[in-house]
Amino acid sequence: MAKVKSVIQLLRVQQWLKNTFLFLPIFFGLRITQTDLLINTFYAFLGFSFIASAIYIFNDWLDIEADKLHPKKKDRPMACGKISKRTALLLLLILMVAGLSMFIIKIDNTLAYALIGFYIIQNFLYTVKLKNIAIVDVTIIALGFVIRILIGGAVSNTPLSQWIIIMTFLLALFLALAKRRDDVLIFMSSGNQTRKNIHGYNLEFLNASMVIMASIVIVSYIMYATSADVTRRLGDYIYLTTFFVIIGLIRYLQITFVKNKSGSPTKVLLSDMFLKLLIAGWITSFAVSLYINI
Repeated sequence: MAKVKSVIQLLRVQQWLKNTFLFLPIFFGLRITQTDLLINTFYAFLGFSFIASAIYIFNDWLDIEADKLHPKKKDRPMACGKISKRTALLLLLILMVAGLSMFIIKIDNTLAYALIGFYIIQNFLYTVKLKNIAIVDVTIIALGFVIRILIGGAVSNTPLSQWIIIMTFLLALFLALAKRRDDVLIFMSSGNQTRKNIHGYNLEFLNASMVIMASIVIVSYIMYATSADVTRRLGDYIYLTTFFVIIGLIRYLQITFVKNKSGSPTKVLLSDMFLKLLIAGWITSFAVSLYINI
């Protein structure tokens, strides 16, 4: 049982939450009730999740020594010795083959193939070199989320608006900056340089960048929710969903600046009841506005 738990931890299954971005195109495109598109997107979600887990293993495999110095990452299966490098490499190969097979067998879409190939190459370069370059690292993380929604749009044949692409990138960049802030705090308190690019950041820069990104996300969402095209397609009351976006971002800033707990956005979202209620409220209010207006 302990071994299974370690494998699940190595695969970072909780991080699969990020891959639900693949479903955003059919949600915003009013197609989530179409069973064939939903199933196709689910296959893409599984395939992408397997590939993402393989990349996480590759990252942990290269970062074993650095993770041992990190107060939280030191408990990762390879860093603490619960899973050997050889076992991890075998799991990596199995997951990569399974993920690619899912795309090849279940999804017949050339654009999706190209996007998943680009995602793998981008993350290989990120893991080997680019994560050590400040600003480039968080940009690549944000682009990863954009690739998720592009794949979701491709496999469901759903056109994407410029709004969903822009806001996905901005929100992902905001969360990536919050994560780097946590790394800086660890460096300041322990002196352990858990990332080679840590000297490219400091609290003042990251605090300012996060506030700027949060402001741009809020303004962009308000412009989206009140634009003539959106209100014509989605209804006059879609602007009410801005409440959840604004309060949600303020809550995340509070968690980051006041509680200093922004190390893992996924863990923050899964553990903070206030944020979960806001997200549930946003989804519900958006869904009601969308599907009542059909």
